[in-house]
Amino acid sequence: MHSANKMAGVEAVDALEAGIARATNALLGYRQPDGHWVFELEGDCTIPAEYVLLRHYLGEPVDAALEARIANYLRRVQGAHGGWPLVHDGEFEMSASVKSYFALKMIGDSVDAPHMALAREAIRSRGGAIHSNVFTRFMLAMFGVMTWRSVPVLPVEIMLLPLWSPFHLNRISYWARTTLVPLMVLAALKPRARNASGVGIDELFLQPPHSIGMTAKAPHQSWGWFLLFRGLDSVLRLIEPLFPKKLRWRAIDAAVAFVEERLNGEDGLGAIYPPMANAVMMYEVLGKAADYPPRAVTRRGLDKLLVIGEHEAYCQPCVSPVWDTALACHALLETGGEAALPAARQGLDWLTPKQVLDIRGDWAVKRPQARPGGWAFQYNNAYYPDLDDTAVVVMAMDRAQRLDQSHDYDLAIARGREWIEGMQSHDGGWAAFDVNNLEYYLNNIPFSDHGALLDPPTEDVTARCVSMLAQLGERASTSKAMAEGIAYLRRTQLAEGSWYGRWGMNYIYGTWSVLCALNAAGVDHADPMIRKAVNWLVSIQNEDGGWGEDATSYRLDYRGYEAAPTTASQTAWALLALMAVGEVEHPSVARGVEYLIATQTQKGLWDEQRYTATGFPRVFYLRYHGYPKFFPLWALARYRNLRNTSNGVAGVGM
Repeated sequence: MHSANKMAGVEAVDALEAGIARATNALLGYRQPDGHWVFELEGDCTIPAEYVLLRHYLGEPVDAALEARIANYLRRVQGAHGGWPLVHDGEFEMSASVKSYFALKMIGDSVDAPHMALAREAIRSRGGAIHSNVFTRFMLAMFGVMTWRSVPVLPVEIMLLPLWSPFHLNRISYWARTTLVPLMVLAALKPRARNASGVGIDELFLQPPHSIGMTAKAPHQSWGWFLLFRGLDSVLRLIEPLFPKKLRWRAIDAAVAFVEERLNGEDGLGAIYPPMANAVMMYEVLGKAADYPPRAVTRRGLDKLLVIGEHEAYCQPCVSPVWDTALACHALLETGGEAALPAARQGLDWLTPKQVLDIRGDWAVKRPQARPGGWAFQYNNAYYPDLDDTAVVVMAMDRAQRLDQSHDYDLAIARGREWIEGMQSHDGGWAAFDVNNLEYYLNNIPFSDHGALLDPPTEDVTARCVSMLAQLGERASTSKAMAEGIAYLRRTQLAEGSWYGRWGMNYIYGTWSVLCALNAAGVDHADPMIRKAVNWLVSIQNEDGGWGEDATSYRLDYRGYEAAPTTASQTAWALLALMAVGEVEHPSVARGVEYLIATQTQKGLWDEQRYTATGFPRVFYLRYHGYPKFFPLWALARYRNLRNTSNGVAGVGM
């Protein structure tokens, strides 16, 4: 144990050690029998609402007990403003509110119930359901609430376009691609929900719903591009009925083939809810019975996303076992000890066969020379491994091998590294799933009112890839990939000193990711770039000693970091960031550590209701239930370990 003179005193040392021990035991208690971790992954109200509506769309037998639990969940997360937010205690959001109201009415809640009346007034007072987004409009069109004139034309013939086409499937992100393909079949055949109870929501509109035309320009869209694409949409709307039927069915066959090649068994198309639900509806409109194997297996996969409690239930957008396991292993490797290290090893052994070595996914269209070698986020999603998971797994494997001087993971590390190096984009950055996905003009098409059609390089993923290469021994002086990655990070730093966080909320997450990378890459801690980031992190620390950031920091009219109540996860990120660049003795670090110790429960956990992760900025956010279980432990163990070293510098990439 480290001596008391290195900390505030014996009591502080004991409190820190006790906190680490309790958190370690708690984390170990969540292990699955085979050694991996998978925590709940909670989105907003839209996914459970869509799940209810899907069942009624298909005319499935009513599961009253399940629907009652989902209704309890939806009522609980309703905001004080009467509608439903995208995050805990968030602002009203129209599409989330429309879907939740529709689902509750479908379940059987009376429109005269106080919570329903409050929601209806909240929606109508903000202009009504006409302001729903494109995805919601497609759902309402299939239920007959709105007409197909209210949604963009999505000709399924897109499936037949050549690769050089300005709108090709490989020019959009994986999540958009997998969602869009079955949706195009639905748009072509224009099915109608069974909706046996005949529930509608005309009362949410200020005008006859069938009179509503296309969506308005979204805030992120430019008028020039938008008007061009709106004009193309109008032309397509006129000529689409004239498309040859043979061509249409050839395109539908191509869409079905695309889906079935990527079904992943019960893990589903893209292993995320929207494509999976669209695939089930696609099979239904094509006349495939409920027991048709591809439809049946996908439908079972949707039920596997349910989290069913005694009183509440909700549907997850996907599951996160690879991400959860890799990060839990990092926390345990940092912690050390007789219980933690073998558990981390077992987790890494579970991860090893999850590496995709034999399937060249969609990414290979733009990188045909690269060999597969990545890990996906979910149990199985071989066509769509991601760079973030891959880098984090490789770093954990490398850390474990350093500890016991083994070579068990050499092949896995080498293939992961090779794949990541092959996936660097032209601008020096790395994206999550794709390479050079930079066709920003596509965010102006009417379908992209959410502004999340692309997967361009981002600071947080780039930082993770730089961290991995640096931990494996690369340096900017000898590695072109490293040099270009660092240059990307240097030019993307914002004026106040922070970096954007695409997949975690937001500037705290991005800044943590980048400072870890710069430290691992050997950038001098006195570099103005690093000093500016340190000063920014210190300046936004909350009065209670922790850190928090709100989802509104993703606003289009950028105003920088948006203050929010402290969370354990965001506090841990800030602490890990500061300690990565040599600030273990900074008073802000001591205050942050004190906050984590003071707020830890007797079970060794931290309560965290707020959402600290991002699916799509301004559109969809995530609450990883595992984050407050491993990130605070990681930060506390790092603090203890660095105070025991002579130089106080982290020697790893994260």
